[in-house]
Amino acid sequence: MYGTVQRLPDGRWQLRFTRALPHTQGKVWRAITQPEHLSKWFPTTIEGDRVAGASLRFSFPGGQAAPMDGEMLAFEPESVMELGWGPDVIRIELRPLPGGTELTLLDTLEERGKAARDGAGWHVKLDALEAALHGEPDSRDQMAAWDDVHAHYVQSFGPEAATIGPPITPA
Repeated sequence: MYGTVQRLPDGRWQLRFTRALPHTQGKVWRAITQPEHLSKWFPTTIEGDRVAGASLRFSFPGGQAAPMDGEMLAFEPESVMELGWGPDVIRIELRPLPGGTELTLLDTLEERGKAARDGAGWHVKLDALEAALHGEPDSRDQMAAWDDVHAHYVQSFGPEAATIGPPITPA
């Protein structure tokens, strides 16, 4: 359930999360692509066309941070969505499993120093996705959960992966 980090040949770093979800691929796809479902788990809105090459705008709930611009790098219905998300590249892949769907989230980072922070962030966001898929209510106050898993990521990834501080906190 915990994510991993590895250095890529080009010098960047990549977080990897894999979750086996007991839901159809279509249901998981809707949860990761449709605004009404994204709002229950993804850290920002995704404004723009769902087509490779489209310009995107990402806005944080409640104006917690300035909006970011990005691009839809790949969009293959029910299997791949890849986003240029600020300086990162977020790729979500789905594949069928017996009785469900395997979701893999890859976050390619330019700076190793934020791997523990972002690892903990994606961990709690994927927990929120699972809760949303099960019909549980949305919970925007996830800092307590982030604090709980962040220590694991600092220990697992090492102190050099934890030089950039905690994520944005709600006002």
